[in-house]
Amino acid sequence: MIRDDWAIENSLHWVMDMVFRDAECRVRTENAPANFTTLKHMANNLIRKAPRKDSQRLKRMTAAWDDEFLATLVAA
Repeated sequence: MIRDDWAIENSLHWVMDMVFRDAECRVRTENAPANFTTLKHMANNLIRKAPRKDSQRLKRMTAAWDDEFLATLVAA
């Protein structure tokens, strides 16, 4: 049971903190935190399913720089 809890921690929370810098997020008013978290989770799912072998952080940066790669992420 403890290992299952750590698996969740390593697979989602750590990724959100390292890739999206979730701990440094300053969005704190009204519905903004929930909305922003939903968008980050959607982006994480799209990046994770990308067929490239790069890290998730590098895929995120590539999507920001390359419109064609971003289009393939959204279309997938």
